Formats: sequence, C-alpha cells, structure tokens
Amino acid sequence: MSSSSYQGLLASICATSVLALTAASSPTAAQIASLPSYNVDINQTSVSGLSAGGYMAVQFDVAFSSTLRGAGIIAGGPFYCAQGSVLTATSTCSCAPFGCFGQSSTNVAQLIAITDRDAGRGRIDATGNLARHKIWLFSGSNDTVVPQRVMDDLSTYYRHYIDAGNISYKNDIAAEHAMPTDFFGNPCATRADPFISNCNYDAAGQLLQWIYGNLHPKNTGQLGGSFINFNQNEFIDQATSHGMAPDGWLYVPATCGNKEGCKLHVVFHGCKQYETYRYSSPSGQTTFGTTYVRNTGYNKWADANNMIVLYPQATASGSNPNGCWDWWGYDDPDYAVKTGRQMTAVKRMIDRIASGHEGLPAPADLHATAVADTTVSLSWSAVAHATGFNVYRDGAKATSSPVPVTSFTDAGRSPGRTYSYTVKAIDSTGAEGAASSPLDVTTTGTPTILAPTNVKIDAVGAASVTLSWTAPADATGFDVFRAGTSGGPFAKVNPSLVTGTNFTDTGLTGSTTYFYVIKSEGAGGGLSGPSMEVSAKTEAPPTCFTATNFDHVVAGRAHDNFFFAEANGSNQLLGLDNVFIVTTLKQTGPNSYVIASCP
Repeated sequence: MSSSSYQGLLASICATSVLALTAASSPTAAQIASLPSYNVDINQTSVSGLSAGGYMAVQFDVAFSSTLRGAGIIAGGPFYCAQGSVLTATSTCSCAPFGCFGQSSTNVAQLIAITDRDAGRGRIDATGNLARHKIWLFSGSNDTVVPQRVMDDLSTYYRHYIDAGNISYKNDIAAEHAMPTDFFGNPCATRADPFISNCNYDAAGQLLQWIYGNLHPKNTGQLGGSFINFNQNEFIDQATSHGMAPDGWLYVPATCGNKEGCKLHVVFHGCKQYETYRYSSPSGQTTFGTTYVRNTGYNKWADANNMIVLYPQATASGSNPNGCWDWWGYDDPDYAVKTGRQMTAVKRMIDRIASGHEGLPAPADLHATAVADTTVSLSWSAVAHATGFNVYRDGAKATSSPVPVTSFTDAGRSPGRTYSYTVKAIDSTGAEGAASSPLDVTTTGTPTILAPTNVKIDAVGAASVTLSWTAPADATGFDVFRAGTSGGPFAKVNPSLVTGTNFTDTGLTGSTTYFYVIKSEGAGGGLSGPSMEVSAKTEAPPTCFTATNFDHVVAGRAHDNFFFAEANGSNQLLGLDNVFIVTTLKQTGPNSYVIASCP
C-alpha cells in the first residue's frame, strides 16, 4: 500500500474526529494573548513528550542540542524513525492503528548515520552537544502502541551519543499507552482517552528531577501561578494549515511573572490530545481542551522551582486526523530538522520567552575582612534575586557549592602568597551572573615553597644517575640530596643551585643502589620540604683486561687477522699478534671488546 493511500485510509477512519472540529469551541481571539518574554536563561531549557509528542521531543532535542540541556520521552522512538513514511510510522515505529507487522527493527545504525549526515550538513546542531544532555525514558511494559522494543532502540540510539550515566530508563511499570501520573487519569493498564493514566507514578516529576537535578518538592496545594493562552499564529503562518492550533498554553509561576530568573520546560502532547478533540466519556461527549495542560503534573513542580512550562498545541487536519505532531512528514519533508515548520515555530516560541533574560549583576564591594598566613576572609554586597554565590580563586572555583550568604573564608592558603578573587551570584536556575571586579589579596607570613613533584629517574649508568622533576610555582632553584639507605641520612650532591628541572649525579659506584630527594629553593633562600623519595641501582662497572696481544688472542678477546691481533667485535688492531705489546681491552658485550683505559 502506498504512503498516500495509507494516509487516506487513516483519514477516513478518523473522519468523525475531523468533523467534530466544527462543533468544538476554542478560546476567542480576545482571550488569546501575545506570548510574553520572561527572565529565562535559554540554556536552562528542556523538552518532554508523549507518543507523537515523544517523537517530537526527540527530534527537537537532537536538532537543537546546543540550546537544550535534556529531554524526557514517554513512549517515543529514535530520531527520524519514520524516515518520511506513514507506513513505517504506523508499522515499525508504532503499532497504531492496526498493530505492528512482525517485530521489524527501527534500524538504529541507519538512523544514527542519518543523524550524523544531517549534523554534517548543518541541518541539525552538532551531535557533540548531546554528550552533556540528561535523558529520561519511560516505557510501559503493557504499551501496545509504542512497544518496548521501540523504546529500547531509542535508549540504544541515545547511548551512541551520551554516556549511560546520563540516561535513566524506567520500563518496569505495567502501564498502557498513556502519560503516567500519581493523581489523575484512567487505571494504569487502560488504553483509552484521554491517554493519561493514574499509575501512582509521577512521570513529570521524575523526568524534571533527572534533567535538572535536585528540585524543591512539588506544590501539592493550589497553584500560585497563571495559565496564559497565547497566539501561535505569530510563530507559523496559517498554523492550522500546518498541523498546529491557532493558540497554545503557558504555565508561569508567580516568581517568573515577577521577572525572577527561571527555567523553561517544553511539553509536547500526544495524538488525540489537542484542544478541540472530542471523545466519549461516562459524562457524554467531552472536549479535550486543557486536560493535558492541567493534569499531567508538570505545573506542580514548576510552581515550586521557578520553571515556566510551555505547552505548544498541535491540531487535526485532513492529513493528520488525530492531531499529532509531525514526526513522519504529513506536512513538511523537513519535519525533523531545524528548518521544519513546526520545529521552527516552537524554537521561535522559546526564543520569545527567553528574550527577557536578565543575568544577575556582578556583586559589588568585594573586599577582604581578615587576612592571616593561611586564610583569607571575604565579603561583598547582596544581589537581588540571588540564591547563592560562587567564589573563584585565581580563575578556579574555590567553593564546592554556592554559599548562601555574602561572605566566605578561604582556608588552606600558603603564607606570603597573592591570590586573585572574583564572586558571581547564582539565580534559582543555577545560572551564574556577571563576575565581580577582581580583588588581589596577599596572605601574611613568610612564603613557603612547595617541594618538586613527579620526581623520576630518567637514566642510569655504571657511574651516574639522571633525575628530573616538575617545578612548583615560585621556585628559583633546586638542591638534590643522595643517601645510601632509604630515609637517609641525605647529603646534597649538587655543587651549585640547579636552575633547571633535571640533574645528573656522577662519580658513583657500579652495582650500587642510591636514594634521592629534591628540595625547592625560594627567592629568599628558604628550602621546601623534601620531595618523594626515588631510588636507582647503577649498572655494573665494565670488565677490563690488560695483557699482551698474544695473550689476548689466546684468551679469545682478539683474533688473528693476517698476522695482526684484532679485538673481537670492534675491528680495532692491537698490533702484531705474536709480539708482547701490552694492551688494555674493555668488554662491551658477550664477545665484544674495545681498546680503552679502564677505571
């Protein structure tokens, strides 16, 4: 069956849904606002989605990986799984509406190759960005629409780009195809409208905590923020012609409305979860409306954690009767890349929301309140909306975690050393503001010099040992100390200060073990403590033989070469082999000798 005929069949099956659009109501133009901007750090943006929304979240996460920090996927599959085919979408990547045809694979290797190709062409962001993402996956063990084999492939796909420690995969709950919650929906094993199920499991909370780390407990009472119904036509021409509703939704905590720094999470609903969708329920015909916006659990966490939740809305059309997001190409052949119409529209929404970002200002009046030999105490002015501060020393973070007050004591410093400090404020999202002006502080006391590190033996001879080391800061030279036993006593062997980082100790005895330590010397002449001890055994001294030429030949150290004596292994002539000329030979190998003077 061709893609077009299969698409037509889907449309005829769901014609009732399409016709219901005329009977359903949507917010009036007077109720719909222009999407506002907020103090959102765009780098604190993440996405999640269910089913078609899960596929949309994957392709958005991959395509805009340089912007996002992670994704949560419920019942989705790998990037570009459908490859532009509705038949593949409904028989390989999902099992709706007629069930999967066998157990065909999504071909992860091919999808990875397509991803890499698109990244190479600039159609999506560089895949290297994915390495820092946190990915949360959920697959119900009873899911008959997107079976676990598809989610397993998604896990395999992400693990090609992301370390396994950054991926969480929950697949042991007997859930059907739905958004799991701990407070709303059908029984967990039910596959039915509104495709939200009470599984006593807070999927929204779990994925948000995985992506963002430690969060404040969710608000279990009345929400303190606002729902904003905004105009999606600002972000895509003729939205309904391209599978998007004319309006979308935003949940904004009161703190975010007051311009405090906030995070942003984007939620993509599934098929049959668009606003004007009508379905039968125990109470009669029901319009879906904002069921997903209000009853999936995201807002409870957002309200307590300075997090705005964006709910863009898809809608039904002739080629998309169930109001799915475009993850197989029903509207746009470029549906999965950055230039895709729906992809571009949602990215524009994110950009609008984050356009009001105001990074925290630099802390003022950084000054030292106390200075000692090994400690520096600092203080600075408060910054509005800051939840803490990071202190930097010589460009490296000096605080293991943000300090909640406007003071800090830096301990463990060295006497007589100068340190440069800056301070940055942290907002509720964890984003740092501007750095303060630097402050240089010199500790009291006599400067101490550190001992050399990485001391090692580089070469050993019969009468020499060569050492090298790494110099600490502020050292002007080094002294090398030798001992005959481990632990000393050590005696200095360098006649003058060594200004480099290597030294050769000569005049040693062969076949003898020597022990060494090295000390740094400072500008004032003070020495550091000793370095780690290293040892080396010198090689055996050479064996020398002094004899007449005749005796060398008789002993096998030389041989007769046309009446001349020639040293074995060196071709050196000693003289006539039958005369009593005395020559000294040094053995250089098993049967090799050279004319030499020996010790």
